Amino acid sequence: MTLFVGTSGWQYRDWRDVLYPPDVPMRRWLEEYTTHFATVEINNAFYRLPTRENFEAWRDRVPGDFVVAVKASRYLTHIKRLRDPEEPVNRLMSHAEGLGARLGPVLLQLPPTLRADTGLLDACLACFPSGTRVAVEPRHDSWWTAEVREVLQARGAALCWADAESRPVTPLWRTADWGYVRFHEGRARRWPHYGRQALRTWVGRITDTWARDEDVYAYFNNDPYGAAVEDAVTFARAARTTDLTVTRTP
Repeated sequence: MTLFVGTSGWQYRDWRDVLYPPDVPMRRWLEEYTTHFATVEINNAFYRLPTRENFEAWRDRVPGDFVVAVKASRYLTHIKRLRDPEEPVNRLMSHAEGLGARLGPVLLQLPPTLRADTGLLDACLACFPSGTRVAVEPRHDSWWTAEVREVLQARGAALCWADAESRPVTPLWRTADWGYVRFHEGRARRWPHYGRQALRTWVGRITDTWARDEDVYAYFNNDPYGAAVEDAVTFARAARTTDLTVTRTP
């Protein structure tokens, strides 16, 4: 198994002196980030889809082993609410494919008010190009049914395992031969950090679910106070004690 460990975004002012030396200007933070991590989740694509030229520029600024996960635009997930997905998916992918070989999974985070609709989900997943790794993060309890699980499995899409306050808020379903985990908020001091035991428990869940030749992507979205960076380091250290192959961390 290769465990890809990174953060959701990289441009946070309070990460200066946590990840970024004071003499590195913000315009060079991506290059600095890539010396410490081998993957990032582009979270701001949710709010405004970057142009293909933006994605191409990021491709040219990161090393060859770097992997970029892309959170889908809210136009697809929150405005269209998965309806009429062909045009939004095509636009998303035509832009994101500017990353070339650096493009990793695409994340569909669904609105908390969107109730389960297996037909909508299946039609949306069908619009993605063959071979695209799509992770789905539903946030309404109506999605936790056998029918939803079957759609994800049939499309090879991963259910995103999400954590909030150091506990899973999604079922721990394996729906693909790869996995995707998001850490939103821990319960340790100082907020929103995670405790070591909570992160060790997550390592155990991952190793119990995926085989040694499968990929799992893990991103820390608890960015305030640099918690995401520090927790990613702790999580990776715990994973390495189990002999997992883990991408670089600070």
